Amino acid sequence: MPWLYLRQRQKPHLSWLVEWQAEIQAALVALETVTIGVDCFIAPDAGIFGEPKRGVVIGNRCSVACQTFVHGPVTLEDDVSLNVGVCIDGGSRGVVIGQGTRVGAHTKIYAFNHGFAPTLPVYAQPVTSEGVTIGADVWIGAGVGITDGVHIKDHAIVAMGAVVTRPVPAYAVVAGVPARVIGDRRTWPNAATDFGSDS
Repeated sequence: MPWLYLRQRQKPHLSWLVEWQAEIQAALVALETVTIGVDCFIAPDAGIFGEPKRGVVIGNRCSVACQTFVHGPVTLEDDVSLNVGVCIDGGSRGVVIGQGTRVGAHTKIYAFNHGFAPTLPVYAQPVTSEGVTIGADVWIGAGVGITDGVHIKDHAIVAMGAVVTRPVPAYAVVAGVPARVIGDRRTWPNAATDFGSDS
C-alpha cells in the first residue's frame, strides 16, 4: 500500500523498497506510453495503460494503490493519490486530476459515454468524449462515480457513494445520486473531525 511504502522507505535497512519501485516503474515506462515523476509509488498489480496520443502522465510524489485501472489520456498532477480499486478511463478527451487531490477507494471516472438511441443495439452506438477535470486539493470519497464532461473545482469534497453528473463549485461539499451541493467546506460544522481521512 502506498502509505506503508512511503512510511517505511526512510528506514536505511529497507532501502530495497526504493529499488523495488524503480524496477516496477522502469518496466511500466518501457511497455506503455507513461511518464512517472520522482518519489512515486505504483502498486505492482496496478493496471496503467497509455497509448501514443493517449498517454498517462504521473507527477511527482503520486501514489497509485493496488487493483487500480488507469487508461489514458490521464494526467495526475503532483501529490495525487489513487486508493485501492480506482478505475479511470480518459476516453479521447482525457482526465486531469489536480495537485494534492485524494481519490477514495473504488471510485470510477469515465471520460466517455455511449449513445442509447432505441434504433441501434448498444454495441453499435456512437461513443462521445468531453473529458473530466478535477481541481487541486479535492477529496473524492470511496465509491464515487464521475461521468463524462464533469468539472470539479479546487478544494471541493465529494461524499462517499455520490454520482457526479454536473459541475462542482470550488469548496462545495456534494453528496447523493445524482450529487448535489449540501454545504461549503469553509463553513462545514466540525470539518476538522468529519473530514479527517483521505479514503
